[in-house]
Amino acid sequence: MSPPRALARLQFHAGFTLDDAVGVVGYYARLGVSHLYASPILRARAGSTHGYDVVDCHEVNPEIGGEDALRRLVAALRSHGMGLVLDIVPNHMGVGVQNAWWMDVLRHGRESPYAGYFDIDWQAPDPLLRGRLLLPILGAGYDATLHEGHLRLVRRRGEWMLRVYDDHLPLSPASVASLADDAEATHDPATDEGRAALHALIERQHYRLAFWKLASDMVNYRRFFDINELAGLRIERTAVFEDTHKTIFRLYAEGLIDGVRCDHVDGLADPRRYCRQLRHRLERLRTQRPPGAPRDGAYLVVEKILASDESLRLDWRTDGTTGYEFMDQVSAVLHDDNGEGPLTELWRKLTGDAADFATQAVRARRQILVDSFEAELDRTARSLFAAARADVATRDVSLAALRRVLIELLVHFPVYRTYAGGAGRDAFDEAVFARAVEGALRTIRMEDVDLLHLVAGWLGGEAPRSLPPGPVRRARERALAIFQQATSPVAAKAVEDTAGYRYGRLLSRNEVGVDAALLAITPDAFHRHCADRAATFPHNLLATATHDHKRGEDLRVRLAVLSEVAGRWVVTVERWRARHAQFRRRTEDGRMAPSAADELMLYQMLVGAWPLDLAPGDEDGTERFATRIAAWQRKALREAKRWTRWTSPNEPYEDACEDFLRSLLSSDCAEELAAFARYIAAPGAANGLAQTVLRLTTPGVPDLYQGTEYWDFSLVDPDNRRAVDFLARAASLERGVTPGEALTTWRDGTPKQAVIAALLRLRQAHPDLFARGGYRPLAASGASGGHVLAFLREHRGQKLVVAVARHTAEWLGGADAPAIPATCWADTSLTLPEGHWQDVFGTGRLRGGEHAMSEVMGDLPVAAWFSSKA
Repeated sequence: MSPPRALARLQFHAGFTLDDAVGVVGYYARLGVSHLYASPILRARAGSTHGYDVVDCHEVNPEIGGEDALRRLVAALRSHGMGLVLDIVPNHMGVGVQNAWWMDVLRHGRESPYAGYFDIDWQAPDPLLRGRLLLPILGAGYDATLHEGHLRLVRRRGEWMLRVYDDHLPLSPASVASLADDAEATHDPATDEGRAALHALIERQHYRLAFWKLASDMVNYRRFFDINELAGLRIERTAVFEDTHKTIFRLYAEGLIDGVRCDHVDGLADPRRYCRQLRHRLERLRTQRPPGAPRDGAYLVVEKILASDESLRLDWRTDGTTGYEFMDQVSAVLHDDNGEGPLTELWRKLTGDAADFATQAVRARRQILVDSFEAELDRTARSLFAAARADVATRDVSLAALRRVLIELLVHFPVYRTYAGGAGRDAFDEAVFARAVEGALRTIRMEDVDLLHLVAGWLGGEAPRSLPPGPVRRARERALAIFQQATSPVAAKAVEDTAGYRYGRLLSRNEVGVDAALLAITPDAFHRHCADRAATFPHNLLATATHDHKRGEDLRVRLAVLSEVAGRWVVTVERWRARHAQFRRRTEDGRMAPSAADELMLYQMLVGAWPLDLAPGDEDGTERFATRIAAWQRKALREAKRWTRWTSPNEPYEDACEDFLRSLLSSDCAEELAAFARYIAAPGAANGLAQTVLRLTTPGVPDLYQGTEYWDFSLVDPDNRRAVDFLARAASLERGVTPGEALTTWRDGTPKQAVIAALLRLRQAHPDLFARGGYRPLAASGASGGHVLAFLREHRGQKLVVAVARHTAEWLGGADAPAIPATCWADTSLTLPEGHWQDVFGTGRLRGGEHAMSEVMGDLPVAAWFSSKA
């Protein structure tokens, strides 16, 4: 069962439990999936909808059924010959009153046995914070909160505690030892004396309470991105590694899980060491697994954002990444680069902003450092300052100068992070740093140039191992580790969550792990990526939809059609801008809402996400759609951080933008929006089928996100985590229609499900062809050859030819269905290798040789032909 043939991702929470999943095992088994792929299942914060805020690493979350339900799920999976891959979270934990480890740190401070579990800087320069932990949990300033009575000394279950709003925090043993029975009265914040006594008691704690908005400036524990409730773990410490993974290892040894997906591996101090350590421990546990559980190696993938020229390190001993790079590649090959000029010009003309995406990203990085990561910037600068002070040769380097240099490096850093260790940087990381330094040289003060090169040397240019043991080496190693952990959160928040919501040339290319600066790639480039993956990580996960995506997989490929009809789109948008001027509104601060940028992005989302069954006159359906788009819009506006943001919402602007949206959908303008959505719907569906086929047939393990067997027009979370109608999917699968037959009702999504089922059955019948098969591009010849992407998979006499149509808008724009007429293929042909070929999607048969493309494809925009010696 290793590697998996195909994974099906499920999101667990109180509304969809492990027992609920038992009911869908049979459906996924019939579909052809080999493994379920679970979101984190350890105990998370109460009410968590995602599970990434684990508060107890030793218990399966009772909200989703606990370990008994897990065992029932695994029993159901084993009865169908299936397995389970589990998402784990090594980088951080949810913190607060539900986390016993965190509470112990609050009670005992640095003396707590768990103080070393969390990545806390106990040596903060602020005297009020040194030796203490900042808790940015107050809804207002400390003094106001104290005066308003939200902080109180209470006795709870026989123990003195500090009540903060509705939560109860522990007090240090020394601070409560002398409290009398009447302490509640003597510490009553309603009186001046009581308030002073309570303040004095709070000052004796191992934590400092603060207004939540101070976190970005002052927090002294490493966070997951800028989320105060998620604290970083020191997983590089063996004791922490073992304790946090104790239950994961037990579940694997007992045969309850068969592999893991490691969340946010770039947040760790040493990802390479972690992955190798994890692989080693799982290998040692294999012999303990019970009969009936697979004994081959555990499946191990990591969530890692790769740059376009970056590869996952082979020596990490993983099976690959979670597949964001495939999402980028398959998206790009379905876009038409002929649309780049008109779309870019439209964006620049309407917004007045000529900055490209790379420039937007640099601007966002600079802003994010100030808005969200001031504390992390300070911590990193101080680690470099300590390295400077450790060496007499650099003791005159100032903290201020180091901070200036650090800012420019982070602003221009071209990847999520580097992985330098004791041996320094490898060749790829050296090239990355050279690019960062080159960018920094364009914006840095002349006086800091020499220091920039010196810092680049400290951060892995000079191997720490080459230094003699001692304080200089230790300081350099610490600075390097802190810097490398700092770069990925800055990149994620600046690129994905800021620039990606600001730059709206074409939103189908604004996605997690996607380079929005690059609109399209050629089939040759796509083939090279596939061949490289087959040679290096043949079991890499292949994803096109995730719990984190910004737009659903079929929404994105429908929007990709705009790159083919860019001229038509430009004219349409300009007409809409003029016609809809009546709906714009100037807010009290003088700003027009929506801005041109926000309006253009809204139009894209409306035509991209417009439901296939929504008629403009359907009031209930339109209201549901408007509510979903409005939720996306508000989140997008705040993530962009231009006119509003999460920390300081500009509700008048947001409300005006929502009013504009609802005015569009409640007027006769909705018919024009619906008409354009209908025009791109069929070529968008053809793209959707092409994307699906490529995910299921190119080298790698396909990841099927819950519910995406049907068309996926979901929006950013929480919209992409809505409940799935599994009964409908099971019923349509049971009917057993072929993809061609399903075209008659294509709007219901059944052609996509039928394609998935056919290819998963093929993967089930011939697993080695997909797990070990080679990859060779094929070229169609003739007038429409450029519309074909084709390749051959082959292993020990088993062969599969795959062909998908691309750039079909000229044929299918405005069509009633994504069925390509035979006349469109004209004199185009494809040569099948020698053999007897069976149509995977139908009953047709062909012999090897040259065949008309219409014969290979039939009515579908996708084709798969299988041949075997047997």
